[in-house]
Formats: sequence, structure tokens, C-alpha cells
Amino acid sequence: MQRFTPARRLFSEFKCSLRRQRRCFSQVAPNVIDNNDGFVPKMPSFDYSPPPYTGPSADEILSKRKEYLSPAMFTLYSKPLNIVDGRMQYLFDDKGRRYLDAFGGIATVCCGHCHPDVVEAIVNQTKRLQHSTILYLNHAIADFAEALANKLPGNLKVVFFTNSGTEANELAMMIARLYTGCHDIISVRNAYHGNASGTMGATAQSIWKFNVIQSGVHHAVNPDPYRGVFGSDGEKYARDVEDLIQFGTSGNIAGFVSEAIQGVGGIIELAPGYLPAVYSTIKKAGGLCIADEVQAGFARTGSHFWGFENHGVVPDIVTMAKGIGNGIPLGAVVTTPEIAAVLTRRSYFNTFGGNPVCTAAGLAVLKVIEKEKLQENALVVGTYLKERLTALKDKYELIGDVRGRGLMLGVELVSDQKLKTPAKLETLHIMDQMKEMGVLVGKGGFYGNVFRITPPLCFTKEDADFLVDAMDHIIARI
Repeated sequence: MQRFTPARRLFSEFKCSLRRQRRCFSQVAPNVIDNNDGFVPKMPSFDYSPPPYTGPSADEILSKRKEYLSPAMFTLYSKPLNIVDGRMQYLFDDKGRRYLDAFGGIATVCCGHCHPDVVEAIVNQTKRLQHSTILYLNHAIADFAEALANKLPGNLKVVFFTNSGTEANELAMMIARLYTGCHDIISVRNAYHGNASGTMGATAQSIWKFNVIQSGVHHAVNPDPYRGVFGSDGEKYARDVEDLIQFGTSGNIAGFVSEAIQGVGGIIELAPGYLPAVYSTIKKAGGLCIADEVQAGFARTGSHFWGFENHGVVPDIVTMAKGIGNGIPLGAVVTTPEIAAVLTRRSYFNTFGGNPVCTAAGLAVLKVIEKEKLQENALVVGTYLKERLTALKDKYELIGDVRGRGLMLGVELVSDQKLKTPAKLETLHIMDQMKEMGVLVGKGGFYGNVFRITPPLCFTKEDADFLVDAMDHIIARI
């Protein structure tokens, strides 16, 4: 019998679902643009046309991927997109067709694709010095570290740069273990913190976990307001953390790590009151609190620059990546001078962490966020978009929940409102049809039934209208 890896199983399910769509959605018109009421959602105008593409075809690229790249790398959509150009909140394929990017490279592009200020900073630094080593002095890394530290509360001012969120979380977990002298770490079920040995232990979804040693991590009940057993009562969920410490550890732990809004897990915002209660419990057990801001950080939630600030807590360690570089491979761990000192016990080094090109890009990102008031835009446009999506939820029983903050929103589809049965096939169908209409969204959640809407922070109300109108147009025909 043929065995499937989670990635292959996901891809196989996707292909099978598309074949079933002819039966499940036979009432859907073959061409979604064909609207009986005469209304066709129209993409906002945009003053840019990409130069003609002369590279290899999508089929040629796909063939090379299959031959030379890992089979774990799967693609979205029944017909994979060949994206060759990007400007701000839009992407362009090899035929010159424009798409509204509501996924942002998985919550990574915050300023906009190829933002001129970020591009200029990268090009200028590359022309002068692409790489040396942090063993030599260079102002780029120091300037960015200072600017980054100034965006964080309290004594969080010592920065260690990495290349990704996984690296950042790995380092944060090691620092917590070194500082406390304890090994046990508590994470939250449904969380995603990375795919290396330590972070895979903290990650709590089976599809992202291989059968390798993952020691010392305990997973608390997820404070999920929509599917959780205690609804929105954060303090009741927090009691499970106390139980884990009392019955699963020596009573002293290294730390607690969590996202403020679970990204891969389906844009789940932790129940109100949960983090303050948990942080208090962790402190009593001698542990450090780690805030994973890889997806929620850098103004994405709108109301605050960091996701943890929405919960009124101050962590001991903050990890970040994705939006920090607008697509440049860059991550960081920020902590206090006292905690940071543990790394001096031995030699710890990262060849590319703090690379001058990457840190120049990171500093440019911070400047763009401030100059263009992208945090304010994320709040205003995100609030408007959530209101429109909520109105869509009231219109269709297929939409079970609309959640999130700013421009980090989730739309969960269910085939039964009372049972909350995941509508997996409908999610795939709508996602594929939205692509045909020119809208790109992500997909997540344990059941794969949540649209992840994490666009560049330059997203406009007109873009929000087009996204919702396209979704409305398609759902109406199911």
C-alpha cells in the first residue's frame, strides 16, 4: 500500500476535491465572471504594467521543480500560478494578469511588493557591501538594532539577528532553558512555531510534526473562542497551564511560548484574559514568557505594533521574522540585557544573522511603516474589511466565524453552523475561484477550512471591497 506524507496527502486531497467539485458544485457556472444579475466585482485600478515576461513557462518551471526540488514542496490551486512581478498589494503572472494579494507571502510583505524605499535600501547596501561578518563593525546592524529596540516596551533592548522565524524561536527556547536551568516549556495546542527540532516540539499540529525526538514541551488547551470548550473565558483556559506545571513538570519550568494570534492555526486570537493569567502562572514557576510575533508583529494588528500589546502583557523574550524584512530572509530575538548574557557562557554565532543587506532592508521597513502610517491603515482598513466580512457571515450559513485584528483576519467555513463541521471542499473551491477572479488568499487551520487574509499593510478600502465582493459572488453560486 502506498504511504503518503502529510504534504502529499494534502496535495492528493486537493486534487481529489477538484474532481469532486463537478459533482458537489454542479450548480456553479463554469465561468464565475458570468453573473446573472449583471454585477461583476471589478478590481481597483492601478497605475503599473509589468514588462513583458520572456522566461520559461509555468509547465517548464513545474517540471524542473518536480525533478530538482524537494517533493515536500507543494503548490496552491488546481493550476499553479507563475508569479513573475509584484508592486505594492498586487502580483502579476507570466501573462501580465494582475492579482490582488490578500495573503502577503504568508503575512510577510508588510510595506508592499517591491516598495521603492525598501528596494533602494537593499540595492544601495548591496552595491557597497553585501556581506562580511559581524566580527567586523558595520553601522547597518547597529542602526537597525537600535531602531528595533525603540519599538519594544520595558527593558527589551538586546537584539540577536537570525534568518527566519524558526531560527528565532529555536534561539529563544534555548535562551529560556539556559537562563532558568530548566528544560520544560509550555506551548499551546494548535500553535505553529517552526519546523526545526526544538520548535517542532513547540508546534502543536500533527501535520507539521515528524516522528523525531521532541522533548520537554507540554501543550496546553487552546484558548480558542470559537471552538474551545470555555468559549471566550481566557482565565478558565489558563488553569490548564497551572495543571500542566503541577502534574507534568518538577514545578519549575523554562518558559511559555505563544502567538498572540495563531497564524498557521487559522487566525485564532487567544481568548481575552488568557495571557495575563498565564504569564502570572509562568512567573511563579520561575519561567520566562516568549512572545512569538513572527506573523502578528510589525503593525499588522493595527491597534498596536506588536500582537502581545493587545493583551496588556510584557514578555521576557520577543521573536520576530516575516514582516521584519518585507520578504528579505531576516528574523530576530529581542530580550533584556540580563537574559541575553546567558549566550556568553559559550560561543554562539550565526553567519548570516545581521547581514548588512538584510538589516538595511529591516531599517527601511520600519521607516516606511512610520512614514506611510501603515499601522493606522491596518487598523482602519482592517476594521472595515472585518465589518464587511462579518456582514457576509450574516448572509451565508457557510461562514461560521470571522475573526482577527487589523489586517490579520480569518474566515472559517463550516457546512453545519451548530456542529461546526469543517467545510474543506467548499474552502478549496472558493479559494480556487477567487484566484480566477483575481484575488489570492491563504488557507489554514487544523482542518484546512479557514481563509487567511494577511495582505500588505498598504491594502485599501477599495481592495477590501473587491475581495469581499468576489467572495460574495462565488459563495452565492454554491
